[in-house]
Amino acid sequence: MTESLHSLRLAAAPISWGVCEVPGWGHLLDARTVLSEMAALGLFATELGPPGYLPRDPSELRRLLAAFGITVVGGFLAVVLHRDRHDALARAEETAALLAAAGAEVLVLAAATGLGGYDDRPRLDDSHWRAVIDTAAEIRDAAAAYGLRTVLHPHVGTHVEREAEVERFLADSDLDICLDTGHLLVGGTDPVRLARRHTERIGHVHLKDVRGPLADQVRGGKLEYSEAVRRGLYVPLGEGDVDIAALVRSMRSAGYRGWYVLEQDAALRPHASAAKPSGDTGRSLRFLGDIALATAGI
Repeated sequence: MTESLHSLRLAAAPISWGVCEVPGWGHLLDARTVLSEMAALGLFATELGPPGYLPRDPSELRRLLAAFGITVVGGFLAVVLHRDRHDALARAEETAALLAAAGAEVLVLAAATGLGGYDDRPRLDDSHWRAVIDTAAEIRDAAAAYGLRTVLHPHVGTHVEREAEVERFLADSDLDICLDTGHLLVGGTDPVRLARRHTERIGHVHLKDVRGPLADQVRGGKLEYSEAVRRGLYVPLGEGDVDIAALVRSMRSAGYRGWYVLEQDAALRPHASAAKPSGDTGRSLRFLGDIALATAGI
């Protein structure tokens, strides 16, 4: 990692190497390979990845991460919030306990539909929406008991995806959000404009760049999200249609000093190596290095 990047708190995520919680998503690289690739790129902080990908035993997890000099900043949990509140709370508490034991800071929560994957989502009525808000608040309180912040992640194929839903969540809940530049754009939200409008509500950032034409097809129902990812929906930072430079400038000028997590969601073909995702992540880092130099005085 270049010296200029030390002004940004950067972390990695296993999804950049194709590690996803969706069954059948793609070829799954082993954890040691992924952690080794992160460290080789100079990324010494990460989110956990899907439940069970890294060890669930805190001592085993800490030993594995220490072998690569990597710390944990948070973890993503997609859980059904609009029904079976007790199950949602139990899963969130289990994740929060592991994150806290690993020294993490943030639980990244998504309002899962209960369907497999992120290609379809049913509509919620007002009572189910209220349940999403209330259960998210309970999870926030449970995670806080472990010393963690909770943010809500607007995500394709969840119940907080489109711009109206993001705005409604921000109005109805006091949880901050994870500003994921890719998922927001696919869902029809300009992430830069959202960051400027709700700066004080941004608690965590996932950096993605997106091919706009593919995002349009997903949003218009002409292409499933999973297939779009396989076709290269996400590209290295600076090579797509998200104004990453403007986003970082806006966040830094507003005083954001949280994490920027590199997440270029990938789906690997059978027997694929780590070479392409690592190369893409390296290109993203070089692009961010240029941005960090340009915003050093902010």
